[in-house]
Amino acid sequence: MDMRTGKCEISDEDLRDALREMKTYVDVTEEDLKKIYSIALEHARQRLQPKITVEDVMTRRVVTARTDSDIRDVSALLSENRISGLPVVDERGHVVGVVSEADLLSLAGMERGHSFKDIVKHILGEPVPRRKQGNRVGEIMSSPAMTTRPETDIRDVAKILESKGIKRLPVVDEENRLVGIVSRGDIVRAMSRT
Repeated sequence: MDMRTGKCEISDEDLRDALREMKTYVDVTEEDLKKIYSIALEHARQRLQPKITVEDVMTRRVVTARTDSDIRDVSALLSENRISGLPVVDERGHVVGVVSEADLLSLAGMERGHSFKDIVKHILGEPVPRRKQGNRVGEIMSSPAMTTRPETDIRDVAKILESKGIKRLPVVDEENRLVGIVSRGDIVRAMSRT
């Protein structure tokens, strides 16, 4: 172990000595053992890192819209609050969708770029995203909304945001009622504090 860095490095000689000490045949190469050790070490590091939950970093006061909200009003909300999207809730506070700048830009004629997945869907006879039309949020919002729970680890949320190419997730309780929102920025700020 390197006392200055606290890292434990295993040498080829260490691996050979360990294999000899086992006094049995193990069908694995030294390279395989190094790889296993490296992967196990990374899992241990992640396990020992303090868990930061969505509840620890989420914004609790959330700007929302309703399905019958006028699009101009929602545009103003996004602009005034300097946000790029917001959850759409019903009268009981259940999340029913999300409306974003991309949804609003679609109204202005800026179609979303078609992905390879969209092309495959089209070949299979499914509709591809088109220019949205309407003047109420319910007509242009993305639905159903992807959501997360307060007890979720922010590393798991970061993976979802990255894989789906989205910027935020509404946070809901066990009855799908909105309790907050977590964004990429919230996660980055939390990671900088650890």
